[in-house]
Amino acid sequence: MEIMTKTSNKETLVKEHLAKGTSYDTYRTLVEAHVEKGTSTGPEQTESLTQYTLLNHSRMKRLDKTVKIPEAIQQKFENFKGKQTWLVLTESWCGDAAQSMPAMNKLAGFTEHIDFKVLLRDEHLDLMDEFLTNNAMSIPKLIVWDHEKEEVVADWGPRPSIATQMVNDFKEEHGTLTPEFKKDLQVWYNKDKSQNIIEDLSDLIP
Repeated sequence: MEIMTKTSNKETLVKEHLAKGTSYDTYRTLVEAHVEKGTSTGPEQTESLTQYTLLNHSRMKRLDKTVKIPEAIQQKFENFKGKQTWLVLTESWCGDAAQSMPAMNKLAGFTEHIDFKVLLRDEHLDLMDEFLTNNAMSIPKLIVWDHEKEEVVADWGPRPSIATQMVNDFKEEHGTLTPEFKKDLQVWYNKDKSQNIIEDLSDLIP
C-alpha cells in the first residue's frame, strides 16, 4: 500500500471518475457476457486474452462463494465510521485482478460506508496514468477516496504484499517473469485463499 500525498491532478481526476464507476455485480455480468461471446474487455482482442477472461471468470465465480474473512477483520469493517469509495481499475483478462476483486467486494459489503466501484483501465487511461506502478499500467489498481477529506488517502495493487515480494525477488534474480513463475504465482494465490489480500486491504481503513 502506498500512502498518497495530495496532488491536484490526481484528486481532480479521481473525483471526476467516481461517478463513472460501475458496481461489482455489473462488472461480473460484463465479464460473463464476454465469456459467452468469446471476447475480452479492452481494445485488443486475441485468443490468449479470451482464454484469460474465461479462466478469470471461473476464478471470480469460485472466490465469490468461497473467500472467507477473519472475524476480527470483518468487525473492523462493520465498525468503520468514515465514508470512502474504493475505485478499482481492471480488465477481464487480468489474473491478479481476478484473485483480488472478490475479496475487495466482500470487505466493502460489510459496511454501508464504503462504496466499491469498478472502471475498465483502457477506457480511463488518463486516470491510470496517475497511478502507475514502476512506470507501468499495472492492474488491478485500487484507489481509496475519502469523502470527508475530499482526497485520495491510499492506493493498493497490483498484487498483495507477499506476492509483490515474490515478483520483485524473481525479477532481481532472473530479470523478467517467466511463464513458469506466473503459474507458480497462481498456485500461491490458490494456497493463500485471499488471506494476504484481505490483510492488506484491512489496512486501507483506520
